[in-house]
Amino acid sequence: MDTKICIRHILKNIGENPDREDLQETPDRIARMHKEIFAGYSEDPQKIIKKFPANGYEEMILVKNIEYFSTCEHHMVPFFGVAHIAYLPGAHITGLSKLPRMVDIFARRLQNQERLTIQIADTLQKELKPRGVAVQLTGKHLCMSGRGVHKDNAETVTTAFRGAFKKENSLKTDFFNQIMSS
Repeated sequence: MDTKICIRHILKNIGENPDREDLQETPDRIARMHKEIFAGYSEDPQKIIKKFPANGYEEMILVKNIEYFSTCEHHMVPFFGVAHIAYLPGAHITGLSKLPRMVDIFARRLQNQERLTIQIADTLQKELKPRGVAVQLTGKHLCMSGRGVHKDNAETVTTAFRGAFKKENSLKTDFFNQIMSS
């Protein structure tokens, strides 16, 4: 069924008149919005990771405070926050901009924060084969603040560790210390 027709049905179901002057273009706007906020389905996050020689660099590479915006798969309302991604290079590094792009691709799908966190960690681990990966996401979920329990200040934190980050507590501590510093 055409998206615009579906939106007209939704408007009717909530008690609105889809032919009302202010709503006549709403189905078209929502159809265009869906293409934008769900653009991650048309992109392959693995293809954006470009490999470059690490040239002996072995220390943690961290990109923090990556803003993301996603849509909860359970209620189809937004959730948003920041991602922090670190890895310990093996033979390769990647361009710094590739990490936020990967976050955006996965976030621009129907999601839950837990899976989003894992997808980022697993993709980076698979594509770069680093010695370790650490990912932390914080998120505010409108399904918790705008409906349901109405907890406006609640924030969800998820983490995923791979390789050395999973095995060595000192690396986790360093990761957390660095994302907490300004």
